[in-house]
Formats: sequence, C-alpha cells, structure tokens
Amino acid sequence: MNAEQRAAVPQSAPVGVVTGASRGLGLALARGLAAEGWRLVVTARGAVELAAAEAELAGLTEVVALPGSIADGPHRARLAGAAERLGGASLLVNNAGTLNAAPGGAPLPRLADQPLPDLREVFEVNAFAPIALTQLLLPQLRGRAGTVLNISSEAAVVPYRGWGGYGASKAALDLATAVLAREEPELRVWAVDPGNMRTRMLQQATPGGDVSGEPLPEEVASVLLRLLRDRRPSGRYRAQDLARR
Repeated sequence: MNAEQRAAVPQSAPVGVVTGASRGLGLALARGLAAEGWRLVVTARGAVELAAAEAELAGLTEVVALPGSIADGPHRARLAGAAERLGGASLLVNNAGTLNAAPGGAPLPRLADQPLPDLREVFEVNAFAPIALTQLLLPQLRGRAGTVLNISSEAAVVPYRGWGGYGASKAALDLATAVLAREEPELRVWAVDPGNMRTRMLQQATPGGDVSGEPLPEEVASVLLRLLRDRRPSGRYRAQDLARR
C-alpha cells in the first residue's frame, strides 16, 4: 500500500492483531479482516512467508508485519506496541500454534514418549504465550469493548491417541478463555474449534494421509468473521455448528 492508499484508510478503522498469520487460517482471517477495513498487526515465525503475506495485505489495508515467535516475551511486547501506535487493538486472534511433531513425517508421539522439552514448547506456544499476549493487550481491548478469539481444537475435548500434548495445551487455553470471559464481561472472549482444514499443520499431523477433501481455511475464516460481526456471547464454539446457523 502506497502513501496515498494508506491515507485512504480511516484512522478510526479498528485494529486487529493476528498471530500465525503467514498461512492457513491465520492468513485467511487476516485477508478477511483487511477486506472489511481492519488495520492489522500480523506475526508468524516464518519471515519469508510473512513478508509475502504482508505484501498481499498491504494492497488492502494498513498492515504492520513483525516476524518472530509469540513464545518470546520481547516479541510479544513489540506486537502490543505496534497495535498501540496504530490506535489500539479491538481484536486479538491467538491463532499461532505448534504440534511439535517429529521430523521426517513420523506420526505424532504417544504422551509417554514425547520428549519433555518438546512438550514444554507445545504448552509455551499454545497456552502460555496466548495468555501472556492477551495480558499485554487487555488495556487496549478494554478501552474498545474488544474481542479475544482463541483458536482451539477438537483435540482439547476428545482424547485422540498421539495428540496428548497438543490436546492438553489446547484444553488449558480453553479453560483460560472461559475464565477470562468471566473476569472481563465487557469483552467478547471466544475459543473456537475450527475443525479439520486443508492446511500444512493437518498434513504434518497425518503423514501420508489425504487432506484434499477438508475445507479450505478461507471457508472456516468466513464463519469466524461472521461470529465477529454478530458479536455472539463469550464462550466456546465449533465452526461447523456456527456454519449451520
């Protein structure tokens, strides 16, 4: 977006922070938000993919792209500062996550066999970091009666073999979401299970499996954007249920 285009974006336009925004559901949500006039702060660990996403989104809206890991405290602080400089966040999408799967296409490990450093990283990225980033952004969100959207998983409530670490971390995020909703009643606080999607993460989790029949992230993103527009009550939702309404 050139200077003339940036000037056309209203300074009153809301600001959203989206993590894991370089691909998959995060990028699809960022695209949808940009198309609806949101200004964005986006982040992901892959600098090259994030730069490509930034170039695309900059054609639609004002965007600040900051590569880095949400597990890094100084990086989280940079995200909060960028949102503040844009005018203050009205939305936080905690989408970034990790399976910490074994390299080489191996199946996800049994809980008994998962190395503890890997398990610690799963909880750090999937549960601790979203809570920490939410803490930093709460003053901005409170001032705008904003929204926190935490991306959950069916594995948070269904005990699938091999998904123990990931599922437990998402279950922790679900409970934190529910508590935050009670403690911050002026906000909308949602945990949403997006269901299976045609993403790199799902393919990584099911080596050799065929994910071509799963919904595209853009299909799920459209459902979540409707949830945002409708401002449904805080709670846990499944995208497939929302799509039927």
